[in-house]
Amino acid sequence: MLDKLKQITTFIFDVDGVLTDGNILLTETGEQLRNFNTKDGYALQLAVKKGYKVCVISGGTSQGILKRLNGLGITDVFLGIHHKLEVFDTYLKNNNLQPKEIIYVGDDMPDIPPMQHVALAVCPADGVYEVKSISHYISPYKGGAGVARDIIEKVLKIQGKWLVDSPDASDGGKF
Repeated sequence: MLDKLKQITTFIFDVDGVLTDGNILLTETGEQLRNFNTKDGYALQLAVKKGYKVCVISGGTSQGILKRLNGLGITDVFLGIHHKLEVFDTYLKNNNLQPKEIIYVGDDMPDIPPMQHVALAVCPADGVYEVKSISHYISPYKGGAGVARDIIEKVLKIQGKWLVDSPDASDGGKF
């Protein structure tokens, strides 16, 4: 697995159950609220700053997702996607990427098709059985509790890019 980590240039993530714990809080007006992890946020924005491509493909449609991810510097965000392989294939083609460069982190059934076409398929500790069975790496962290940080940190460390000259306390969030 270490050799594969050395070739990674791109991280692709699902949102619900990966970047969040999968729970959705509904307000009285029907707005959907999600809980993102700041340690994941720090790693995501650092990966962007270090020149990695970071993409999100999610079935969710909340504008809050888009605002959070854009605040971290992630501009390749595809929401409301139910057939993820089509968007995945187009993303690879448009960015001239090869599967050997990609980590896909997913936790549930819609993530399986693209996960079968990457160098490293990753899932959180609480991913569904079917996803765990095809994953190359199962993080010890649950969705929304550090799984993104775990895999990004591993890649950046193996590539010698984890340490930063002057760490910034901001995780990219906008107040």
